Formats: sequence, structure tokens, C-alpha cells
Amino acid sequence: MKLRINGTERDFQGDGETPLLWVLRDELNLTGTKYGCGQAQCGACTVHMNGKPIRSCITPVNAITDQSITTIEEQNSPTISAVRDAWINAQVAQCGYCQPGQVMSAAALLSATPKPTDAQINAAMSGNICRCATYARIRAAIHAAAEDLGGQA
Repeated sequence: MKLRINGTERDFQGDGETPLLWVLRDELNLTGTKYGCGQAQCGACTVHMNGKPIRSCITPVNAITDQSITTIEEQNSPTISAVRDAWINAQVAQCGYCQPGQVMSAAALLSATPKPTDAQINAAMSGNICRCATYARIRAAIHAAAEDLGGQA
């Protein structure tokens, strides 16, 4: 199977039912995407498919063969970069485990809604669980990233 990950075509010869998360981590050594619950409930495994957030722990690799997948390792996205920078500046992470999924969900939100309200942020981020409860910092970082992007994510 041909996979398009972070703008690069990759070959995968394994079982098409393998969850994308394990292909990313075990086959492609892209370990930024985390395993949390395995049931699409926590958001730690969030990546983008054609710019929309998906849970890679339940997405079989055969469902993404003609799609563009973006992970936290993507270096060319101004939106992901702005969110990562805002996360650092706001000192969002405590344990950091959920943060790749949080960043990917926030970047998708800003791509769709360049100047989100608190309610829009809460709705977009509701599928991402942070055990450290840094939700107020996450919201502040999303507003800061939106400002840095000039509302033009």
C-alpha cells in the first residue's frame, strides 16, 4: 500500500486492518503520536487526514491509502508550528503525554476557525483528555496561536 504521510509517499506491506497508529509508530518510527486508550476516547492518537482530525488508534491503514496524513512531526505547517510554539510559551504540558493529540486537534480547529471563541475551543477540544487538567492553558495557547497566525490559519 502507498501511504502519504507528512507529504512523503511511503510503502506499507503489512495487514490493511492494522491501525494507522501502529504503522506510524512501529513501521515508520513516527513516535510523536501516542497510544492512550485504543478506543478513540482520549485523543492522544490524533492525526490529520486531509486536514481533519482523526483517531489513528481505530483507523485501519487500508482506509487512508488515498488520503494525506499529517502527524505532529510535520515541520512545514505554519498552523502546527504556531500551536507548538504557543504550547511552549504557555507552558501547557505537565506530563506531556496527551499533548501531541491536543496540538493536532488545536491545529485542525485553527485551520477551520481562525479566530475561535472559548465555546468553539471547548467543543473542538472536548474529545481530548488531559490527565493533568491543563485545559485553561490549552485554551490560552489556542488563542495565542490564533493571534500569532493573524486569524489566517
